[in-house]
Amino acid sequence: MKIRDNKAWFFVLPALIVMAVNAFIPFITVINFSIIDVFMNLPAVSVGMENFYTVINDDLFRGAFVRQVGFSLLILLIQVPLGIAIALALPKKSIWATLSLIGLGLPLLIPFNIVGIIWRVFTRADLGAVPALFSVFGYQYDVAQNAVDAYWTVVVMDVWHWTPLIVLLAYAGLSAIPDAYYQAAEIDGASRWRTFLFVTLPRLRSVLTIGILLRFMDSFRIYTEVFLLTGGGPGSTTTFLSDVLVRKAVISFDIGYSAALSLIYFFVILVVSYVFFLVLTSVGTNDDEAVPE
Repeated sequence: MKIRDNKAWFFVLPALIVMAVNAFIPFITVINFSIIDVFMNLPAVSVGMENFYTVINDDLFRGAFVRQVGFSLLILLIQVPLGIAIALALPKKSIWATLSLIGLGLPLLIPFNIVGIIWRVFTRADLGAVPALFSVFGYQYDVAQNAVDAYWTVVVMDVWHWTPLIVLLAYAGLSAIPDAYYQAAEIDGASRWRTFLFVTLPRLRSVLTIGILLRFMDSFRIYTEVFLLTGGGPGSTTTFLSDVLVRKAVISFDIGYSAALSLIYFFVILVVSYVFFLVLTSVGTNDDEAVPE
C-alpha cells in the first residue's frame, strides 16, 4: 500500500487560513445583518426570519430570479454546443491552431466593465455599428427603448465574451482523446455522427461539466456588463438578481433585505454547484473505469 506524503499542504496552509478568515468574517457579518433591521441613528432590531420572508414574497425578487434562471439556462444552451462546434472545427496541432486559440481567447482577457463599455458604444443609436447594420435591412434597432433588442444584445454580448472559455476547454478535451478510440470506431463502420455521440462526447463530459459549472456561476452573478450596457432596462427586461441586490444595498440602503437576498443568492449557487460537483465526480469515475488497460 502506497503512503501519500501530505507535507506539501503545510506550504499552502497560511494562504488557506488567510482566505478562510477573509471569507468567514464577511459571511458571518452578512448572516448577522440578515436577521436584524438597521435604522439610521437607532439601535438595531432583531427581526428573525422576517427579512427572508420579505425577499421571497417580493415581486421584484421573484421577477429577477425567474429572469436570471432563464438567462443562465439560455446562455448554457447556446454557448456549450457553439463552443464544441468551434473546437471541432479548429485545426489540430499546427501553427494555425495556436493562432486560432490565441485569437479566440482575447475576449476572456477584457475586464467586465470594458466589455460593457465596448458594447454600449457599438449599440448607440447615433454612432453604433449595430444600429447601422440593422438599418440596412430596414429594422429600427434601439437597445435603450426596445426590450427585445436589449435582452438579446445582452445574450449576444455574453456569448461573445464567454464562449471562448468553452472552446478552450473542449479543445483541450479533444486533444486528450487517444486516436485508438477513433480507429476502433472507423473499423466498426460508425458514422461521423455516431462517432461524435459515442466516442467524442463521452470523453468530453468531464471538461464540459467544469465549463458548464463555471459558466453557470458567472452568468448567475452577471452585473457590470449589463449595468453599463442597459442599466437593467428598458423597464425590468435586463434586471437580474445582482442588479436588485446592488439597488437594495447601495441605493435604498436596505441592509437587512440585501443581506437576506445575498444568502439566498449564495444558497442557490451553492446547491447547483454541488450538484455539478457530484456529476463531475461521477463522470470522472465512469471515465476512469471506461479506459481500457
